[in-house]
Amino acid sequence: MEPKLDWLSRLLAMVPVSGRLDHRCFLSAPWRIEYQPSPPGEIPFHIVLGGAVIFEETKGPAAKSTRSQLRPGDIVLVIHGAAHALHDGSGASPLPQRDRPTLNLTISENDGTGDRIDMLCGCFHVSPAHEKMLRRYLPPRLVIAAPENSPATAKEGTSSQLAALIALMKIESASENLGSAAMLDALSTALFALILRQASEVGAASEGLLALAGNPKLAPALTAMFNEPAHPWTLPELARLCNMSRATFIRHFQERLGRSAADLLMEIRMTVAANALRDTDNSTGAIAELAGYQSEAAFQRSFKQYMGFTPAQWRKQAEELSDEDTD
Repeated sequence: MEPKLDWLSRLLAMVPVSGRLDHRCFLSAPWRIEYQPSPPGEIPFHIVLGGAVIFEETKGPAAKSTRSQLRPGDIVLVIHGAAHALHDGSGASPLPQRDRPTLNLTISENDGTGDRIDMLCGCFHVSPAHEKMLRRYLPPRLVIAAPENSPATAKEGTSSQLAALIALMKIESASENLGSAAMLDALSTALFALILRQASEVGAASEGLLALAGNPKLAPALTAMFNEPAHPWTLPELARLCNMSRATFIRHFQERLGRSAADLLMEIRMTVAANALRDTDNSTGAIAELAGYQSEAAFQRSFKQYMGFTPAQWRKQAEELSDEDTD
């Protein structure tokens, strides 16, 4: 039997996320960087090390409402991969920018004389097949303010760990030491988990998994579903774990998550099944049982509805992709 883990550790085991740092930007005003919509499986991130940066989405119905000023220590994740821009806020035509590749990343510079910024930019990578769960249960964008920039401070351990991690990324990105590229990738991967932990502690999301996790009364149900997806959970049983009535549990869960407990449980089960189809030779019947289905036919229907493929088609596609990676 697997040991019980907290919900975030279990989520990241089910939906692995890796990080990569691409650019360090040393730009003086006026400057502007445009980002097109991200391809499937990519989540851009930006960390302000020095100066002031304006972030805004540039397309879509929410574009006008997403303008945020970022200060040193602030981080923004564009979880839904929307087109966005970073700029100095002056509205002036940006100066020409040049990119200087190094062994570890690309340095972006210009010849401006205005206010100067220092910024790290990179991307988190997740399997396109798994990103649906992240994008459905995490906010479209997530802005994490440095503790000194926000009245709502995370637990001391998390905020200090995040600051120390960013400081180490800053040092590694400025050097070409032995193993720096591997270090930056590993630090970027750890950054994702720390950002989600801090976001849940400071209430950075109005709904979704982070908002749900921010309510300690609902945490037992969240942890139980992630740790035992095959268990035949009922709403009364989940409510009892949280010491709530069934009606109160349903209301609070829906308000925090934006979806029902049954919706979340189904997505967890489908992710478990997709991973097992990819990583094992188990029969479809055995995987149906692993995902909490007593009927293989019911599992087949649910899987096709959720993934867009039958279990057999999904397994074949995963095998073909694996063969391509080894060629």
